Amino acid sequence: MSSLNEPGAVVSRRRTVTLQDVADEAGVAVSTASRALANPDRVSLATRQHVQSVAVRLGYKHNRMTASPETGRMPMLALLVADITNPSNFDVIRGAEAQARAAGYTLVLGDTQENPEFEKAHAERLRPAVEGFVLAGSRLPDDDLLQLAEQRAVVLLNRQVASLPSVVTDSADAGRQIIAHLTALGHRSVTYLGGPANAWSDGARWRALAASAEKAGITVTRRGPFAPTLEGGSAAADIGMASETTALVAFNDLLAIGVLQRLQHRGIDVPGEVSVVGYDDIFGSDFCHPPLTTISAPIEQAGRTLIDLLLGVRDDQRAPHIVLPTVLRARDSTGPAKA
Repeated sequence: MSSLNEPGAVVSRRRTVTLQDVADEAGVAVSTASRALANPDRVSLATRQHVQSVAVRLGYKHNRMTASPETGRMPMLALLVADITNPSNFDVIRGAEAQARAAGYTLVLGDTQENPEFEKAHAERLRPAVEGFVLAGSRLPDDDLLQLAEQRAVVLLNRQVASLPSVVTDSADAGRQIIAHLTALGHRSVTYLGGPANAWSDGARWRALAASAEKAGITVTRRGPFAPTLEGGSAAADIGMASETTALVAFNDLLAIGVLQRLQHRGIDVPGEVSVVGYDDIFGSDFCHPPLTTISAPIEQAGRTLIDLLLGVRDDQRAPHIVLPTVLRARDSTGPAKA
């Protein structure tokens, strides 16, 4: 048996070349390097050739199904959504999964059911197995999010914490568009049907509506919170109509469609007696009865951007906050205010 001091003994062993090494040498992000090697059609020819030549020169061997030599874990990321049954999450999941796959990662999906305790339990179970988390509509307190971010990369959708990367829809402009639309139709009294009290996006949407209504010189009243579901729409519709308002703005499309169903059951004409607006432009919002006026945003793009941010956190410790544009889809659920 030889010792390390004997002639011919191996005194060092070359470190395995990692994807990070390739990215650093090529001067690109880890996600770009991974796409150039795993999905070369998703990058330019020049970038592909450059990254691949660097990988060959360094002796890097790409295998997306092997564990990371640094961590010993399979290359996995986690996406936790507040409600997997809400169609607004479909495009987020689709975009995030496509981008993760392009970067050589498997995406694990978890449903937190609008419950911060479930969300925390998911994160604790998955933390040893994944390299980072995308948290969509997180209900966790800021301190819990910051603690998780000390252990794994974390990015947020429709939630902001100062030191964490996030993607949010432009609530301020959405509120402006809704109020401008309703004001143009002659509405002077609007009721906001709020979502969960611990939903960051609910507060952002309410503040934007209130600020825009004040500038327009019209009245806006808040009611709720309500469960952001079809079932929650029944109570929301009854309470909203008790406000003697001419327009109801719901926290999300599921709640708004539930409101439409309840109003139809009560024989209240939409938009003849009251107009209804939602948020998210979910699948089905354009062929419910009547088709729903709502706020739309590029949510599949958001899913892709979240993964890029998540992988970028590993290279750059800055915390970018990305705001996605919104657009009002005016449909038949809004009309002139009744005289």
